[in-house]
Amino acid sequence: MSTNNQPPNPKPDTNHIGKVFARFDSNSDGKISAAELSGVLEALGSAASPDEVDRMMQEIDTDRDGHISLDEFAAFFPSNKSELMEAFNLYDQDHDGKISATELHQILSRLGERCSELDCAGMIKSVDSDGDGFVNFDEFRKMMTAAKSN
Repeated sequence: MSTNNQPPNPKPDTNHIGKVFARFDSNSDGKISAAELSGVLEALGSAASPDEVDRMMQEIDTDRDGHISLDEFAAFFPSNKSELMEAFNLYDQDHDGKISATELHQILSRLGERCSELDCAGMIKSVDSDGDGFVNFDEFRKMMTAAKSN
């Protein structure tokens, strides 16, 4: 009988929300402005109008200081199935129900991240519980749910 109290599966990166926040916070000032939010949405291929960006800011910026803090961002992070599916679909560029290393690389490159496709394959592998080399929606949901609870 083992006395090791480690969980059987390693948890996904516990700082995932912080890393996503940092991608939005392009000037690294610890807060996301409307311009930064608009820039990331544009990089992801979502042409949000200024009015849509304003509505998103109003929804997320709960303290009404004109910026999104890490705490506000974490509270807004996708939690229900439809929000998670919408986030998943941003990465699933070919809409085949799975995220490949190539798709992840394309999105991260658009966001200004400098990582190779091989690096992206490693990221995929870290959450790929069925070992098929892709992240399906269930794996994505588990990763995002674990990240939100940390």
